[in-house]
Amino acid sequence: MIDTGLPWETHARRLANRHLRPESPWWGPIASTPRHIFVPNWWERGTDGRVVRRGTDDPDVWLKAAYSNDTLVTRMGTVHADQAEPGTLVPYGTRATSSSTMPSLVVTMYQHAMPGDDSRMLVTTGTGYGTALACRRLGNKQVISVDIDGYLVQAATDRLASIGLHPRTVVCDITKALPDEVDRIVSTVSVRAVPTSWLDALCPGGRLVTTITDTGLVLVADKTKDGGARGFIANDRASFMGARHGDDYPLAPETAGLWETAQHAEGESVTTGRYPVMQVSETWDVRSTLEVTVPGIEHRTDVGKDGTRTAYMLHPDGSWARAEASGRRELPTVHQGGPRRLWDELDKIRTWLVIDGDLPVAGAAVRITPDGTCHLSRRGWSATIT
Repeated sequence: MIDTGLPWETHARRLANRHLRPESPWWGPIASTPRHIFVPNWWERGTDGRVVRRGTDDPDVWLKAAYSNDTLVTRMGTVHADQAEPGTLVPYGTRATSSSTMPSLVVTMYQHAMPGDDSRMLVTTGTGYGTALACRRLGNKQVISVDIDGYLVQAATDRLASIGLHPRTVVCDITKALPDEVDRIVSTVSVRAVPTSWLDALCPGGRLVTTITDTGLVLVADKTKDGGARGFIANDRASFMGARHGDDYPLAPETAGLWETAQHAEGESVTTGRYPVMQVSETWDVRSTLEVTVPGIEHRTDVGKDGTRTAYMLHPDGSWARAEASGRRELPTVHQGGPRRLWDELDKIRTWLVIDGDLPVAGAAVRITPDGTCHLSRRGWSATIT
């Protein structure tokens, strides 16, 4: 093991005790895994962006960060914290591209997978911490860890080896062909539809656990005899970075012109909204339902000094909406343009929530066809994700 000289054991046990009971099969892995080994450097939030933080510069801060139940961002754009010069600042607006997921959430995903003692499980690599937990639980030979980033895989492999763990690690795009057949797939990167490669790699009756891109929805499904899968949307909430297919995410669709329109245009439709202005990006069920039904909406909000609240919705197809209200409880004036009425779609979802007290996407049944298409349904509501 790498001897950092840090008294990490007490911190690891405290982390385990905060989130698990001792009889849980995941308590031991959390309590016995030195997370700080896997996150020697990370990107910390600052005033103007994220600043690289080196653990060895302040061991107390390192221990506090590593054994908190927080996600630690380790790669911004194409720059890994391990490779950044001290003091490097990445401005806000740059997308995070890798992280060490909060420990309790990693365990939640693994708990949904319900691996048996002899299960072979494929997991996503990132820093390697989640891989270490899987190895502690199942053993080296039963874990395959994959990531598209060669540096991440090599760094994780070395750090795993330093604590005596030697799973199979592979550089690959998780949405493409996987390296072997497995009983469980647990992805802490999100996908829009389930890759057919997952269905091909799952053994009969095998289970996959992942999240749907740009939502808080955890999808759990078991492989069926027809080559598809059936399952459900779990009650837990999680949001992961989307699966990358290269060194960085592609540029987002250009909405600068649409943003100008949304701020000032009269709108092809001008109405009074049914409900006060809400920050959709700060919700879970509403945002997730909207993303499932109308994917790709960009949300912006503004609160003026006089208390005026304005919400904007922009879509790459040219649709836009602006909702303005003089206060938190006032009904907004809504301007909309383009091929779809985005605010009307939002109000439909909010009406469903008011009437039923929840949204059908929570706890929805999931049917995945062999081509990876996901069909969600509950209480007369249905949606298809391709």
